[in-house]
Amino acid sequence: MAESLPLFPLQTVLLPGAHLPLHIFEPRYRQLTADLIKGTVPERRFGVIGLTPSAEVEIERVEQLQPVGCASLLREAKSLPDGRFDVVTTGERRFRLLDLDTSAAPYLVGSVEWLEDEDISAAPADKVALLCESARAAHRRYCAVAWQPGEWKEPETDVPPDELAYVLAADCLLTFEDRQKLLEDNRPLHRLRTIGQLLSREAGIMSTLHAVPAPPPKYRTPFSQN
Repeated sequence: MAESLPLFPLQTVLLPGAHLPLHIFEPRYRQLTADLIKGTVPERRFGVIGLTPSAEVEIERVEQLQPVGCASLLREAKSLPDGRFDVVTTGERRFRLLDLDTSAAPYLVGSVEWLEDEDISAAPADKVALLCESARAAHRRYCAVAWQPGEWKEPETDVPPDELAYVLAADCLLTFEDRQKLLEDNRPLHRLRTIGQLLSREAGIMSTLHAVPAPPPKYRTPFSQN
């Protein structure tokens, strides 16, 4: 069943479980933030969805947005004297965008359907364990090349297999397209293969070029601009 969800289009991809700080300055998204805080928008949830290459300043058509986005929970909000906000959000459920309403509110409102993952409960335990360890190993190789000791840490050992790919991607500098691919994939085991391949590829490129991404303090600004 379709549901209505306020949308926040961005040039980034939010994955389930990931934290996203935002600096809110545009009037329409100031209003969205105020509505989230006041409870006008229920449960303090809105949808983060990526822009397509054809997107213009004014979003008017579904085709200007990615087909799949991620619902985000507003966790912290700091009101600034000039009406702007600094907020911190966390990715939750994936959704598919069905339709777009540009008149219901100052901000975009989407008609969305929630996406569920493929059930992996019947998958052989040894196969699942092997995929998890292979993905974790690729993450270790990537981080050993990309970051200095102390700038990253191993994910907890009890992260569920259906969440692990998202956790491994959280501190890695993947492209918009790679993150969108992970977000759209509803097959947890396939996601593990994909993240393993992506991180192995990136680690190989960095090793060959003897170049690494900008370190986290420089690359990861405290807040993304809206």
